[in-house]
Amino acid sequence: MLILGIESASVTAGTALVRDGEILAEYTLDHKKTHSQTLLPMIDEMMRIAECLPADLDGIAISSGPGSYTGLRIGSATAKGLGLALNKPLIPVPTLMALAFESWAPDMLVCPLMDARRGQVYTALYRMGKGLPEAILEPCCVMADEWFAKLREQKEGILFNGDGLAVCREFLAERQEYVIAPAHHRRPSAAAAAVLGEMLFSAGVFEAAGDHLPNYLKKSQAERAMENGGIIK
Repeated sequence: MLILGIESASVTAGTALVRDGEILAEYTLDHKKTHSQTLLPMIDEMMRIAECLPADLDGIAISSGPGSYTGLRIGSATAKGLGLALNKPLIPVPTLMALAFESWAPDMLVCPLMDARRGQVYTALYRMGKGLPEAILEPCCVMADEWFAKLREQKEGILFNGDGLAVCREFLAERQEYVIAPAHHRRPSAAAAAVLGEMLFSAGVFEAAGDHLPNYLKKSQAERAMENGGIIK
């Protein structure tokens, strides 16, 4: 089974190829260029060097959110375009699950934190096991102080990762047992999305390319302004 993974939910643009549980290739870029400029050339170059043809793919794993509105839309459009052109299914991989999976910690809970702006974080709490990560607390968008009030009820040690760490440093200082993942395990990974995508695909979790929609978890600033009677010029 050959799975293409696409990660664009944050500033990191990533693509990966996974075959039968083995990572064949991964291409990651953190740069000022937008994902619309980088994703397709990255996929093309990676597949060329890995000597894989698009027709060889069994499915396309897409980091489905939450995250950057723009990044998720670009990733979704890229995956949907490829899926429709190649007649391949899409495998939506929750971004927070993939971020937790990136920092595998079988003896601790894993808490991914993504900056959602205005003091909020996208977050969840996972337990690692032999299969897919198990959600102890479901993905949500929440104020950082509210989230850490919930975490006080957890008695197990927790490993934290993600760019939301910067939002939560004062709350982390209050915890007694925690670990912060090293830098190379703190950002969403296309390889993690692809490996999870293969697992989900094997479990029958996939969808037609045309049916895919990102999971934003919260409304955009423009939508909130419209609901509050704001005027958007």
